[in-house]
Amino acid sequence: MSVFLDNAATSFPKPEAVYRAMDSMMREVGVAPGRGSYSQAIAAARLVFDARRALAAFFGVADSSRLVFTHSATESLNLAVSGLLKPGDHVVSTSMEHNALLRPLLLARSRGVEVSFVAAGRNGVVSAADVAAALRPTTRLVALAHASNVTGTVQPVAEIAREAKRCGALVLVDAAQTAGYLPIDVAELGIDLLAAPGHKGLFGPPGTGILAVAPGVDLDPLVVGGTGGNSGSGEQPTEMPERYESGTINTPGIAGLGAGVEFVRQTGIEAIRKKSGELTGQLLEGMRGIAGLQLYGTDAPERVGVISFTMEGKDPAIIGFQLDRSYDIAVRVGLQCAPDVHKTIGTYPAGTIRVSPGFFNTPEDIEHFLKALREL
Repeated sequence: MSVFLDNAATSFPKPEAVYRAMDSMMREVGVAPGRGSYSQAIAAARLVFDARRALAAFFGVADSSRLVFTHSATESLNLAVSGLLKPGDHVVSTSMEHNALLRPLLLARSRGVEVSFVAAGRNGVVSAADVAAALRPTTRLVALAHASNVTGTVQPVAEIAREAKRCGALVLVDAAQTAGYLPIDVAELGIDLLAAPGHKGLFGPPGTGILAVAPGVDLDPLVVGGTGGNSGSGEQPTEMPERYESGTINTPGIAGLGAGVEFVRQTGIEAIRKKSGELTGQLLEGMRGIAGLQLYGTDAPERVGVISFTMEGKDPAIIGFQLDRSYDIAVRVGLQCAPDVHKTIGTYPAGTIRVSPGFFNTPEDIEHFLKALREL
């Protein structure tokens, strides 16, 4: 019995419609949009337009041209941070960030941007009041993950955004662990820049991501080059989304992402969230009965289906190895690309074992995992 429980890294398997959409795009279209006026190029452009429009509607982005396709949430976060911030600007972030956001912020610091990190509690929750206390007149941006990839803790984004707006700061949210699992409306939550990967809760393939950019927010492009238009000019176009989509975009990936978002829309976020909650509850109930097992972040007021734990006297890496080799169970071990999170919850440097069920897991999968833990 093979069980995949690392959906916080990438969702697997994908809905069948995702595989079909990518296969059809490669076999029947096979070209990039914007590189010709023949029928195949027009079909590619239509496919990308439809996917962009669907994603914009999904996240409450009124103007779909302001939803940019990238190759990952990491690229989206780099574009947002490097494209916005200038020396002398101030940023407020948190101790709960993945390296996808932490490293761009530290790079910005090396270039003259001031960065403040607000510490979370041991349960991983960041207080909106603490964020407010860190704001300055020079604060240009508040940047944070919607939910932790280590503990599953969901941050009070709407409250934090309200505090940011009071001092005129923009809000950047890394929705890697919540896009497709929690309802996200950028206008309702006060988000100016939303970064999300395609390959997790949106059920798209790896190599896809989006950045939603609010009206009035202008970023310096991260990459410049051919965009399929304005070919007579040496200047990067100012029009959206071409300004930020240089080079050949991942059209097969976008086809799959469009199908993934449609699967989420048809299934319903509440149904997806309900199933995730049931599987997570089953995990937590079973894990609490295992002697020597320590759970992290489970007392947070809101969480997604990501659980980190340790086992007394056992190296997380060894547990992960044994689960894979002896039980054919895939989990994530170590620091999960989030060292500051582990310092916050007290599991640095060994890290934790992380288990993250997905929509296609079953209660039988969870029982197989719990049985393996008890034996270990």
